[in-house]
Amino acid sequence: MNGAKKLERNKPQITKYSKMKEKYRRALFIAVYSIVNKKPVYLILKRKLHWKGWEFPKGGKRFYETENMTVRREIKEETGLKILDIKKFEKKGKYKYDKEYPDRKGIAGQTYKLYAVKVEKRKVRLDKKEHSDYKWVNFSEAIKKLKWKNQKDCLRIVNAWLASN
Repeated sequence: MNGAKKLERNKPQITKYSKMKEKYRRALFIAVYSIVNKKPVYLILKRKLHWKGWEFPKGGKRFYETENMTVRREIKEETGLKILDIKKFEKKGKYKYDKEYPDRKGIAGQTYKLYAVKVEKRKVRLDKKEHSDYKWVNFSEAIKKLKWKNQKDCLRIVNAWLASN
């Protein structure tokens, strides 16, 4: 009898939240690049909101926006740079957050689609709420600095595409 009670206490609790379908925020990963001396350089941003580390620009798609509108808004908000060209890739993904964030209640993670944006390399106007620094770096340095595997994978796709064009 004691064994049975012990097993029951260790049984996972099913809560209202665990029965709900998980919600994912729709987002876009945006690899920002410029061509300098016929080679691509990539813009990476140092994240300070929700987690710390290097990433490329990304952002959530608002329900009334097209994906191109989201790309343009996010690049303007996060960098202040003028877009010269936009390329959409077939790459899609999904990831879970490491915890629940106060400004994203009930959201389990994000889905994403990959875009690349060509800009003129210049000084970046950061959104100081989300990022503390930026760097223009070559591919190998970007791969070393990016924190998340999914962003490294996306950058490899963009870099291969640029190498073939």
